[in-house]
Amino acid sequence: MDAEKAHGLAISALKHLPASASKPDDPRVAVQAFGLHFSNPIGLAAGFDKNAEVPDAVLRLGFGFTEVGTLTPLAQIGNPKPRVFRLLEDQAVVNRLGFNNEGHAPAFERLRARAGQPGIVGVNVGANKDSTDRVADYVAGIRIFAPIASYFTINVSSPNTPGLRDLQAEAALDDLLARTIEERDAATRTTARKPVLLKIAPDLTFAGLDDVVKVARKRGVDGLIVSNTTISRPSNLHVKPHQIQSGGLSGKPLFPLSTRMLAESFLRVEGQFPLIGVGGVDSARAAFSKMEAGASLVQLYSGLVYHGPGLVNDIKQGLVERMAKEGLTSLSPIVGRAAEDWLQWPVEGLRS
Repeated sequence: MDAEKAHGLAISALKHLPASASKPDDPRVAVQAFGLHFSNPIGLAAGFDKNAEVPDAVLRLGFGFTEVGTLTPLAQIGNPKPRVFRLLEDQAVVNRLGFNNEGHAPAFERLRARAGQPGIVGVNVGANKDSTDRVADYVAGIRIFAPIASYFTINVSSPNTPGLRDLQAEAALDDLLARTIEERDAATRTTARKPVLLKIAPDLTFAGLDDVVKVARKRGVDGLIVSNTTISRPSNLHVKPHQIQSGGLSGKPLFPLSTRMLAESFLRVEGQFPLIGVGGVDSARAAFSKMEAGASLVQLYSGLVYHGPGLVNDIKQGLVERMAKEGLTSLSPIVGRAAEDWLQWPVEGLRS
């Protein structure tokens, strides 16, 4: 089945999922981060529930949090189809969707309708492709969703909107974060303070990462999400690079690169704020490794394509078993303990 059509059917199925409560999480896997309490560290990454259609159904699958979007002020259809491709032998996905979404207004109405419901629902905001002031688009996202978002993600790392990643450059990022955090702070006059996270690409050079972290620390972001999809193509893919469609690569092949960049980020952040690790999380072992590299929380998406919704509870059970084996009563002691080790691993696609 066409990958994008299959995604649409998954959203439709979740809309009809019985509203039964999920099994309570083991308290040992609870995480405190960004001023929020997560019952478990496993989140659904942005890109699945683009229009905030099924956040509560996603949470009932056992996720500790979910992130809707990326949402832009105006509706846009995204890039021409086909634009999502499964690399079955590699358990990977290539997409060049281009922020296809219905815009702020419909998502706001859906999230407002669930206001007061339990569960952490982040809002991932972006800019319209043809916007003449992209920073203003991000500011608009903060403004409209501030009363109902659990947290915000500033997405400047998608490779599928031309020029978007340029916002990761030091001066542009400084302006973007200054204006979005100013808007968030202004919103605290009428609503609770909402954490602002920054989502970055795994294709940054180390110098570029230095700049990103410097600006993020200077502007007081609440967290970093590492990472988005990659434009690189590992040589060990079964479908060779010249045959692969353009777009961002996610799934298992992204794990080494995204985790190395996570470790690099963790060491640069120096404990100023927590990190979320994304990219190739498809097992408890992968989630645990992300945490050892520096993540307080992890997100997944492509792993669901190949392992199904049962993956969430499998990961949580695996984490509990690993913690019991090590005699751990919380996940805090493992966060970042192998970050230095990751710096020694040769990783293809790394841009030093």
